[in-house]
Amino acid sequence: MLADRSLDRVLIHRLDAASAALAARWSPELRFDRHEPFFPLLAGVTLFDADGPSPSFPRQISLAPATPGARAAAQVIEYAIWWDWDIGHLYELEHVWVYLDAAGDLLRCEASAHGSFAELRAPDTPGVARHAGRPVVYAEPGKHAFAASAAAHRPAVPRTTGRATRELVGNAGLLVTPLFRGVLQRTPRRDLLARSYLTPFAFDPAYAFEQHRCLGAAQLVPWAALCDWIPGRIAWWLARLEHELGPEHYEPWRIGHRGAPAYAPDNSLAGIDAAARLGAQLVELDVQCSADGVPLAAHDAVWRVPGRDAAWLPLDRLDAATLARRPEAPATLETLVQRCREQRLGIYLELKDGRAIEPALTVLRRQGWLEHTIGASFRPDWVAEWVAQSAGPGAVLFAGRHVDPVALARGCGAEYVHPCWERLGPRPDALLDDAWMQRVTDAGLGVICWHEERPPVIAALRRRGVAGICSDRPELLRGP
Repeated sequence: MLADRSLDRVLIHRLDAASAALAARWSPELRFDRHEPFFPLLAGVTLFDADGPSPSFPRQISLAPATPGARAAAQVIEYAIWWDWDIGHLYELEHVWVYLDAAGDLLRCEASAHGSFAELRAPDTPGVARHAGRPVVYAEPGKHAFAASAAAHRPAVPRTTGRATRELVGNAGLLVTPLFRGVLQRTPRRDLLARSYLTPFAFDPAYAFEQHRCLGAAQLVPWAALCDWIPGRIAWWLARLEHELGPEHYEPWRIGHRGAPAYAPDNSLAGIDAAARLGAQLVELDVQCSADGVPLAAHDAVWRVPGRDAAWLPLDRLDAATLARRPEAPATLETLVQRCREQRLGIYLELKDGRAIEPALTVLRRQGWLEHTIGASFRPDWVAEWVAQSAGPGAVLFAGRHVDPVALARGCGAEYVHPCWERLGPRPDALLDDAWMQRVTDAGLGVICWHEERPPVIAALRRRGVAGICSDRPELLRGP
């Protein structure tokens, strides 16, 4: 194991004595699930005695009364709380804001959750809950978003209970928030290492918040010092992962090919549900366009109308309203993205129709699921268009053995290459030899593989360090 000397570089920076005493006095009591594996390491502190922008969160701090008739704050303490790990990604930064009146007593408390923030109001309590005078804050199991009560963290959709801390462990790889854009850089390799490290920490939440933590004076540093230290801390972790994780630890994405077609129809709600149940982290969906420009989840450009006199009708000659009247017709992408959101599944979206790019992006943005989507195609020009319009990752598919994957990806801005070699002999994994994989990895690219159902081939692909594997039977993709 690499020696951890990186903490020394931040702990030499201290708050002045008065600020340290104040920040330690009001440091919130953080309550964690019984099975929580990750706890905060440090907090960067900023003190406000006048209105101003937060240096670490996209918001303005105001000392004005929160509601008419309430008292103004005299001081605000901002705690930017640092974890090395969240169950979904490398590092986490959440916030608590403590508002004090002129006498130095607690007025109110706010906290962050998934990029937003809100005032903490505990049930049956005028304001935030307290213990020994301190504000009490409940951290979402694994994810660490803050709330005023334990009940706030129970999933609204029962079937998603535990998915974030079990099937989706490490799914986001190296987190890059707007605060660190241009400073930290995700790559497929870094994401794979983070996911591989996190996988053994999977757990089922108990929703019993029995573990309590309170950051003491020794863990509180000026925000500027913490911010300067973070890139080096990330670099230290990535070096450690490269040093410690061997091929036997690699955890590629488990991608349900068109859902889970071994158990449910392609590109269907039932297929998405089956993929989630069987442990997929993403689902591959195909997108076409109807005659009136509505994106549809369909592999083929024609729809086989069921019945005695079955016919094949081109989708681009059928409008969405006509298709909606037939329950067996292809589902709209809107419907399936909504279900993926509910199931917390990422999407590997294969573009089968260039006209579908813009309307598909509109759907994904409206649903807030674009950041969980990779756009893919056999057409490099469509991949380039996706990358340009989405500012997100793309994957380029190809079938031939003699394609230059690096040149192909660079030509269209793809982050991933996807060889479709499932029919090239009994052991297509042998084609991904050391030299081929090294060249792709050295170029900063990831490899997503064809749909595969042969356990020995899957095992070999995992050891190769591919970023993801598709399968008609997602349960086969789980590690040993």
